Amino acid sequence: MTTMTEASVREFKMPDVGEGLTEAEILKWYVQPGDTVTDGQVVCEVETAKAAVELPIPYDGVVRELRFAEGTTVDVGTAIIAVDVAGGAPAEAAAEEPAAAAPEAEPKPEGRQPVLVGYGVAASSTKRRPRKGPEPTAAEAAVQAAVQGELNGHTHEPAAALAPQERPRPLAKPPVRKLAKDLGVDLATVTPSGPDGVITREDVHAAVAAVPTEAPQPAAVPAASAAPAAPVAAYDTARETRVPVKGVRKATAAAMVGSAFTAPHVTEFVTVDVTRTMKLVEELKQDKEMQGLRVNPLLLIAKALLVAIKRNPDINASWDEANQEIVLKHYVNLGIAAATPRGLIVPNIKDAHAKTLPQLAGSLGELVTTARDGKTSPAAMQGGTVTITNVGVFGIDTGTPILNPGEAAILAVGAIRLQPWVHKGKVKPRQVTTLALSFDHRLVDGELGSKVLADVAAILEQPKRLITWG
Repeated sequence: MTTMTEASVREFKMPDVGEGLTEAEILKWYVQPGDTVTDGQVVCEVETAKAAVELPIPYDGVVRELRFAEGTTVDVGTAIIAVDVAGGAPAEAAAEEPAAAAPEAEPKPEGRQPVLVGYGVAASSTKRRPRKGPEPTAAEAAVQAAVQGELNGHTHEPAAALAPQERPRPLAKPPVRKLAKDLGVDLATVTPSGPDGVITREDVHAAVAAVPTEAPQPAAVPAASAAPAAPVAAYDTARETRVPVKGVRKATAAAMVGSAFTAPHVTEFVTVDVTRTMKLVEELKQDKEMQGLRVNPLLLIAKALLVAIKRNPDINASWDEANQEIVLKHYVNLGIAAATPRGLIVPNIKDAHAKTLPQLAGSLGELVTTARDGKTSPAAMQGGTVTITNVGVFGIDTGTPILNPGEAAILAVGAIRLQPWVHKGKVKPRQVTTLALSFDHRLVDGELGSKVLADVAAILEQPKRLITWG
């Protein structure tokens, strides 16, 4: 096992990149052992329960070890990468250092302010992986080399000559390991078919299919040291796929359940002729001040909601259960629900009430782009006061949205369709949509909720009201 001198090695621990998060999954490593890193350089990307975040290293040096593979979920406070800040001996020379070196120290980075919320977790909260033995043997060194080589993207010959308890873990890429974990398959029991003994997805599926017909295999190690095999999923993998709920999806599910069973929801609906708003959208696209900005119906709907909140400020509030108080907000952090590959997230535009239409368009465009790229920061999803969810982009007429936790109202926008509509006494084809406003009935009574929804509808029907009311 590679050893490092206590004076030169720094261990970078998984920070709490949100508020009170306990774990994060390593999505991608940007460095490998032997690479030189500099203060502030991004070394990996992790996914928390709130977002995907890039982690910068807080010192200069040479990467000695990556403690976890991609796809691994790691507790906050656990060391994930070791860096030789002296930048001295190359990685090959490090393997020749005495095996009985003193235990690795865990000094805190010096001379630098924390770069992320929660950086520098207290030593008492650090969780370390159990060591395999008091001192690395030659066999253990071979195991470490095989595992580290896999992290580097290299392949190795199977270590068949090692005793069963000393064999390295089976070679497989992180996605294959995740598949095996999801299906309850022990990779040590899978016969590899890939180059140099690498286990493929097909090997894992073949192992699952073979389980019902194969006789149980005798244990290869003494019962005292053998871990019980994970139970194999009792379902047809050709007909079902099970996806673990974690990260953003897990947090969203918990938040929605908490909101639905905590805040008494009321939803009101209104159908409105938005033909004039659609014409204004086309005019704004030609406006010089709006060139290069995202101009769409959502922009004007967001502006209409901000004006409605200005006219009815009591809806911009939250419920303080601990103190039994209603907290009125004198600012609007406008949340926009965004569907991403990692699940639904709700980043918000800070101080949206103070932005001009071009500024709002710029912020909205940046928010959507960042969310689709999976780069939304945890800070961008905190402190929201009211939310818009645009289900119309999926062709849906409307819905009954669930409140974002801590907010008093959420506006759902349905699809805008050409429909027959009575206009100036005659039935004509007009652009029509349905709006739905859900609100917390502890904070918002029917009169206040109705006024807000009616104001939004009135502005979208006659967008010139943006000038007179805003």
